[in-house]
Order: sequence, then C-alpha cells, then structure tokens
Amino acid sequence: MAIPCFGQFIVAHRGASYDAPENTLPAFKLAWEKGADAIEGDFYLTKDQQIVCIHDKDTKRTGKDQPILTVAESTLAELRKVDVGNWKDAKYKGTSIPTLREVLATVPEGKKLFLEVKCGPEIVPFLAPEIKKSGLKPEQVTIICFNEEVIKAARKQLPQLKANWLTGYKQNEAKTELRPSPEDVLASLKRTGATGLGTQGNLTVIDEPFVAA
Repeated sequence: MAIPCFGQFIVAHRGASYDAPENTLPAFKLAWEKGADAIEGDFYLTKDQQIVCIHDKDTKRTGKDQPILTVAESTLAELRKVDVGNWKDAKYKGTSIPTLREVLATVPEGKKLFLEVKCGPEIVPFLAPEIKKSGLKPEQVTIICFNEEVIKAARKQLPQLKANWLTGYKQNEAKTELRPSPEDVLASLKRTGATGLGTQGNLTVIDEPFVAA
C-alpha cells in the first residue's frame, strides 16, 4: 500500500522572529542558520525612495521608547537611527532597520524571499533595480501583497517574477457567510493577473470546486 508523502517548505515569517527581532538582519540570518527554505519580509518605500524592511507603517512598536517615525514620511538616514532590536532583547540593542538590498544579500543559493509589499504600487518601479543588483534568480523572489494595484503593477513591470495576491476572510454582519466569497477571490485573481494566492486555510472557502476553478 502506497502512503502519500508531502514535503515541507519552511518559510520564516519576518525571519526567525520568535528568537530575534522581526524583519532585521539578525532574524533573517538566524532563519538561514536554522535551515529555513525561505524568509518572508515586509517592505515600505521611504520618503527618499529607498526600500526598507519593516512591518508597520511607523516605528512605534519596534522602536519602543524612541521618537515615532512614519516610514513614508521619513528618510532612510532618519529611520536608520531607530533601534529596532532592543525591544526584543538587550543583546540586539543597536539593530537598525535593514534595506531591501541588505535583505536580498542574505539569501543563499537555492533559497527564497517572499517580499511582502506593505505600501502601494509606488514602490514597484524601485524593486526591479534592487532585485537585479542582488544577482538572485527570478524564481528566488516572489512578491506578495493584499493590495490588488500592487500585484497588477508587479505583473506588468516585473513579469519575470511571481506576484501572489493575499487575502483574509471576514464574516458578514449576519455571520452567515464569509467575505470575500470564492467568486470574489477568483475575480480578483483574474483582474490582477496574479500568479498565485496567499490565503487562510479556511475550508468554507477553499473547497474542491474553488480549487478546480
């Protein structure tokens, strides 16, 4: 009797973020040391059009007890002054917000980066030169985003890369159904030209007919 075997593909969300400060070089390097197949990082465009790795729109949470900076309204130099390591553990004191270029440089041969865009499509034209300079192969970088306009722009401007649309699900007021519906999701995928879907494993939505469609 044959027993099905499913391989594991381990993605370190914001790096090894349980042990190290999320979205920092120490977290990403630790993820590789622990044997991750891929890392996921979150990226914004700064005021001076640099791409930085941070999850929130400002530094309030990870730059605890420091002046709060809004990423889109701050320069790279200003953001670099924020300590985003000490909130996690004193041994990470002095850790700064990394750039996309620095994160790409950590990716070993055969490994991947899931690059989540947290802002709008204005970032897309600045992604191409950074990815090209990194020397990584197209299959090593996948763009992911909840914003349909970002996926559309990525598919148009970076056709060599995969760009997956992300979605979650919420119940309607009557709590009788989830939104977006399977039909809504399929429409979004077609509208954006997305190469894939990042979705919660909700079997109310992700059923056999949905997968077949």
